[in-house]
Amino acid sequence: MRDIHTRMLAAVLDGEGLRGLAELAAEEAGGPVAILLPARGLSVASSDELDPERLSEDTVVACVPVEAGGETIGHVLALEPPFSSNGVPELELDRDEVLRTAALACLTEVAVLDARDELASEVRGTLLEDVREGRAPGEVVVRRAARLGCELGRGAVALVAEVHSSRPRHAAALITSAHSGAIAELLGGTDPQRVYALLPAPAGEDPADATLASARVLVGRLRSHGLAAFSSFCSDPSDLGRAISEAELALEVIGRDERMAEQLEHGIGGGVYRLLLRALASEPKEVYRFYEDTVEPLVVHDRSYHTDLLPTLEAYLASDYNMNATARAIYAHRHTVAHRLGRVKELTGLDPAHGEDRERLGLGVKAYRLLEPTLPS
Repeated sequence: MRDIHTRMLAAVLDGEGLRGLAELAAEEAGGPVAILLPARGLSVASSDELDPERLSEDTVVACVPVEAGGETIGHVLALEPPFSSNGVPELELDRDEVLRTAALACLTEVAVLDARDELASEVRGTLLEDVREGRAPGEVVVRRAARLGCELGRGAVALVAEVHSSRPRHAAALITSAHSGAIAELLGGTDPQRVYALLPAPAGEDPADATLASARVLVGRLRSHGLAAFSSFCSDPSDLGRAISEAELALEVIGRDERMAEQLEHGIGGGVYRLLLRALASEPKEVYRFYEDTVEPLVVHDRSYHTDLLPTLEAYLASDYNMNATARAIYAHRHTVAHRLGRVKELTGLDPAHGEDRERLGLGVKAYRLLEPTLPS
């Protein structure tokens, strides 16, 4: 038995994995062997003809638990006992001992896998932290990501998820399983925890559209864990830090008002909110300055005198500049709408009836919605 144990440990250390253990155990036990470790999501059989996920209880002739820290994490099973030439089952006197030896060797393989996963997690986390903090140039990020199976040369989308569930690592696993080549990891000690991810663009036509479509699907699937948001498509790996900042800002915006999710998720490309988020992630002072030059006087006036100039302006813009439709939307008289829009012109110097001024006011309102929580009350 000592020789069997040595051979099994050698198989683990040589990288043959659970399949190698199952084959050795089957050879010594005189019949097929399956190893099931559901706690680790692993299952193998000693033969390709056996499906370890679909075993019948009738085929199991011996079973030994795999225990770690007093907890059963799986089993090693002997299956379908061989028969002698006269049709009588052959008895393997050491079969149970072979299975126990295989169970012990399984613990070594689990430890190897856990150590490998922990190292990979640390490498992923370090890469994402370096990207987030801008500590690595684009070409270095591309090389490091490639070693993790993530091809960033065609561009990528950054995704950030706020995890309120009790299984935050499941959120990271969901991302990597749903998007080929993605890197996802828990970062920092925030409460609730956050998962950061980079979704590489696939090969083929329209890589930006394909990656953004995948990001939208992931945001929906992550809702069972918490809110999630993503950046616009980033074609230059050197800008991935900005993309992560954009995703963080988008998550904060959605966290304050979930109705903004529709604007951010489907306003990609030429979407005004997306453009403002990108600007806010890279040049926040410019966005603040634009807000100050457009609708800040309205915000100050509304707060000081309890008026509704900004909501009236928003309703007017949303109603395609129709006075009657605006009046119906805010439950006011048409003359009230006209008076308020006149005050808008007086305070901002921008005329809502004039096309170019109207565009600036519309951008100013959107900038305000993004900046609102950071502004003095």
